Amino acid sequence: MWESHSSGDHPVTQTEPTDVTPTGKTARRSPERLVRAGFIPLLDMAVLVAAEEQGFARREGIRLQLVKEVSWSNIRDRLAFRQFDVAHMLSPMPVASQLGLGSHPYRCFTPFALGRGGNSITLSLELYREMQAVVGLDGSEHALANALALKSVIKLRKNQGRKPLVFAVTYPFSSHNYEFRFWLAAGGIDPDNDVMMTVVPPPLTADAMAAQTIDGFCVNAPWNIIAVEKGVGRIVATKADIWPSAPEKVLGISPDWAEKNPETLSRLIVALDAAARWCDDPDNHGHLAEMLGSPAYVGVSTDMILRLLKGDLTVDPCGRIRSIEKYLIFHGQAANFPWISQARWIYSQMVRWGQVAYDDVSLSEVEGAYRPDIYRRVLAGSTTAVPAMDSKIEGVASSSTVVSAAGENIAADAFIDRRAFDPGNIPDYVSGFGIRRT
Repeated sequence: MWESHSSGDHPVTQTEPTDVTPTGKTARRSPERLVRAGFIPLLDMAVLVAAEEQGFARREGIRLQLVKEVSWSNIRDRLAFRQFDVAHMLSPMPVASQLGLGSHPYRCFTPFALGRGGNSITLSLELYREMQAVVGLDGSEHALANALALKSVIKLRKNQGRKPLVFAVTYPFSSHNYEFRFWLAAGGIDPDNDVMMTVVPPPLTADAMAAQTIDGFCVNAPWNIIAVEKGVGRIVATKADIWPSAPEKVLGISPDWAEKNPETLSRLIVALDAAARWCDDPDNHGHLAEMLGSPAYVGVSTDMILRLLKGDLTVDPCGRIRSIEKYLIFHGQAANFPWISQARWIYSQMVRWGQVAYDDVSLSEVEGAYRPDIYRRVLAGSTTAVPAMDSKIEGVASSSTVVSAAGENIAADAFIDRRAFDPGNIPDYVSGFGIRRT
């Protein structure tokens, strides 16, 4: 068990020792601990940047060494090869790792989610203009109407003998893959038979679209907006349309490192909790945008990042703006809690699309991927409202769910197909989809 104490921490020189942590508790003076963290240049790695740049990690006796990577497979491999201690990670990656899926299936887990939101589905401008011509879209349509319009174009292209459309996701075991497929299927499009799906790393998606090698992609901010502002893309759906509470990025943890460094892991969670709270405050968004805009991190314009933090998306090169409240959530609404029910939903999508079979053994492995017990143990008694349950019905449309002893509510958040997910009945949930592989 990772909770057992050992002396595996690696001390580095501590430049500014302190006795008070962000939670207000007295901390023991100790050497600063180096934690190596890999990340992909996306806005949802903001909590890691704020933890290091704003001093939350240092106040807990930690120095975060943030290392930029270009692909999720590199993140997976470098965590497996012990080159990273922790990582900015796609929410399905710990689930896939526990199930032994993919190459180098090194088991990892997450005790802390890095927030929600930020994903969008972007189609090539040429394809979207074809949808407008065929169906008569005026640009104000909702996500499901856009999916239905795309279905009409796919049918027309097939009748004309044209090649299938090619859509990209960033990794096979990703929120982008499952959300893109969920949106396509909600519109009656079979992602495995009606179109072709491929993998493109996040920083390359806009360029791939500009080169006309893909016709659409799903990725986190800012790469959707970059495609729009290059004049080659059109945003047709966002995570908020598909499932607002869908888990996005998490802190992936090497179990070996966690077992050797239990105190450092606890301190890191405290630091990230404080950083997430800071990121959620609109008064801090100007400073946050400046930090993320650095070439060391995301490396795009501060103005673009600030607009995205506000939820103002340029969805069409013609300048049409869509405003989405809480487009990115870093702390509120229990955004950092690793829900077992969300890990189970991820598993349901893996089963739905034939990546893995459903069985009780696999289900028990899935529950090892998300660790609400660690989150709760570390943050109990802090100012953060900690959910009292590990699972809940997901995608409830009509009411809020009380999730903590303090009475904090999670807002209603329906799936685009209006079906709720009961984490205790995955087989019936999967069999209820008209389009599926199993």
